[in-house]
Amino acid sequence: MTTAPKTSLTVVAQGQLDTARNCPQKRSAHTVHGGPEHSLRQTVIALLANEHLHEQEHRSETTVHVLQGRVRLVAGRDSWEAVPGDLLALPDRRHRVEAVTDAVFLFTNAVSVGVQPDG
Repeated sequence: MTTAPKTSLTVVAQGQLDTARNCPQKRSAHTVHGGPEHSLRQTVIALLANEHLHEQEHRSETTVHVLQGRVRLVAGRDSWEAVPGDLLALPDRRHRVEAVTDAVFLFTNAVSVGVQPDG
């Protein structure tokens, strides 16, 4: 019997937050699933308070699942705050993700196999 690969997002999240706290860029990221042969890419991203991901627009479905802290999704005049356990579906327009507090989230992006994902 084959067992599925398992990753503790709690452990990865804490490691990325520790890395971000010791990094001049005040952020850290680690892909936990995905690559050119996969149609899904999942990356744990840590941002220190008041940091943000640059504004962008994704060509495919993308979500942010908050693991620690509090984040804000901003798209034009609209914004939504999220806390651990919340899942944000990123809009099909320019947007950015901001850390309200030190935060870690799982960034999931659906891509075509063999195509580099956004973000």
